[in-house]
Amino acid sequence: MKREYWFILIVYIAMQLSGFIGVPITSLILGMIGFETGQSQAFAGIIWLVFSFSVTLIIVLVLLRKEMIQAQAERNGASIGRSILWAITGVFLALFAQAFAANIERLIGIEMGSENTQQILRIIESFPIMIVVSSVIGPILEEIVFRKIIFGAFYKRFNFFLSALLSSVIFSFAHMEPEHTLLYSAMGFTFAYLYVKTNRILVPIVAHVAMNTFVVLVQSIYREDIEKLMKQAEQMQSFIGGFFL
Repeated sequence: MKREYWFILIVYIAMQLSGFIGVPITSLILGMIGFETGQSQAFAGIIWLVFSFSVTLIIVLVLLRKEMIQAQAERNGASIGRSILWAITGVFLALFAQAFAANIERLIGIEMGSENTQQILRIIESFPIMIVVSSVIGPILEEIVFRKIIFGAFYKRFNFFLSALLSSVIFSFAHMEPEHTLLYSAMGFTFAYLYVKTNRILVPIVAHVAMNTFVVLVQSIYREDIEKLMKQAEQMQSFIGGFFL
């Protein structure tokens, strides 16, 4: 693995752990300038998330600048038109894969809905700026780390299926939701396929950003309607299940 890739992994892990130090310090600073205790703690978390993700993205792009210039000069990837087509197709593939995996999880008894996603939606309701992190910066970093670096490293040694599976499992554990490994694997396989198919990391990045943005907007705008539909589906499932008891 390239030295730059190791630096990126270290920076990404450091970002994930930085909140343990950064949030209390930010909260203390906010308290010193007049924020109440409750407000300073809430704002501190958001400020640090936006700050740490933004700084990490800048560092990662700086570390990859030479590689991006070289890739653009060599033009080994798919054409621009083909890349755009795959990026658009990738959004629908990812949404379909996610829905398919969610239904399988439901059938085997895993509770529907990601707590991670719900928590992000609750934060976005109070602090809309968080959509920049959840829908843009986060997906960019995840595709670079989990697809370009981790999947790419496995793919040099193993076949596509095993490489995508291993990187997807790591992807799910990084989100602290191992019970939804199937769900994250469905997305991981989709984005890995887009990367291999086009040889452009920008393609899964665009698809991931578009998918996250779509999910956040839909669940934020139509949240109450979705909750009603889910309750109705559960009631229908219980009703139908009663015939087999």
